[in-house]
Amino acid sequence: MGGETGTSTTVTVESSPLAAGGNHTIALKSNGTLWAWGLNNYGQLGDGTSNNSYVPEQIGAATNWAAVFAGGDHTIALKSNGTLWAWGLNASGQLGDGTVNNSYAPEQIGAATNWFAVSAGGNHTTARKSDGTLWVWGLNTSGQLGDGTTNNSYAPEQVGAGTNWTAVSAGGSHTIALKSDGTLWAWGLNISGQLGDGTVNNSYAPKQIGTATNWTAVSAGGDHTIALKSDGTLWAWGLNTFGQLGDGSINNSYAPEQIGTATNWVAVSAGGDHTIARKSDGTLWAWGLNTSGQVGDGTISNRLAPEQIGTATIWTTLSAGGNHSTAMQTGGTLWTWGLNTSGQLGDGTISNRLAPEQI
Repeated sequence: MGGETGTSTTVTVESSPLAAGGNHTIALKSNGTLWAWGLNNYGQLGDGTSNNSYVPEQIGAATNWAAVFAGGDHTIALKSNGTLWAWGLNASGQLGDGTVNNSYAPEQIGAATNWFAVSAGGNHTTARKSDGTLWVWGLNTSGQLGDGTTNNSYAPEQVGAGTNWTAVSAGGSHTIALKSDGTLWAWGLNISGQLGDGTVNNSYAPKQIGTATNWTAVSAGGDHTIALKSDGTLWAWGLNTFGQLGDGSINNSYAPEQIGTATNWVAVSAGGDHTIARKSDGTLWAWGLNTSGQVGDGTISNRLAPEQIGTATIWTTLSAGGNHSTAMQTGGTLWTWGLNTSGQLGDGTISNRLAPEQI
């Protein structure tokens, strides 16, 4: 395990203050401190132990954390000096430190200081540097790393030579990314159509999906994908057994399909088998699997189309985990709901919550 190091240098890092993982949650405060709670059997909380935490606990004393992302059982984060840090499960190399040893506290990965954004999947990790290059590491059995092989990678490796990647999201075993020209690219597992290319064939290298050039945001879930276009429309494809696509059915979709007719969607997060999203009016919407209350509508009934959660119009950041959901409101308050068997909601209990509650 590596200790926390760094300088006071500040670079541009894409902000990501909240991350719901498989069964753990990570968050940043405005003072740059790092907080974690939930399942910790592999050290994914980063507190040096393997003990679960049922309330938010501060991790270390650093005050320069800038972005965080939680995978299935690992966590990836960036500091404001552009350095990359990782901890938790590492059986497939998803931490990127060149080993398969779990880490129970944040350790710096490499010496680069130009990391810009990160995304952690089930057992693989993706990241972008400030020069627009795309990097991947971890499990690769379905081609989710996009390097043309099915060999795991234990340290960050560049995907191709492109320098125009603008967004990337790692799902269960697939990866979705955008380029600066607004095109959509996908690779990895495709058994449920989660790549969106009209087939169920895996892809071992990035392939363009369709010809549209106005994609602006993507989020890869367990086996489904959600994306937004610049016109504010919402699109979905992949597994739909529980209504996670939001099209009113439980039929898989093998290519992007528009969900509803609204043109004011601004943010989306795909979880294990559910989805949460925000509109430009600050309202919160959710759909899909709801057996643990992860949709947040006060029931445990699956929802096959987007439904508004509560009446608040001040929702900002949101992140969907394996079977729980997290979000922030203006003013910096934190809210959680859904599965809580490992304390991932952070309310001091192990009781599921069927609607958002403030932590």
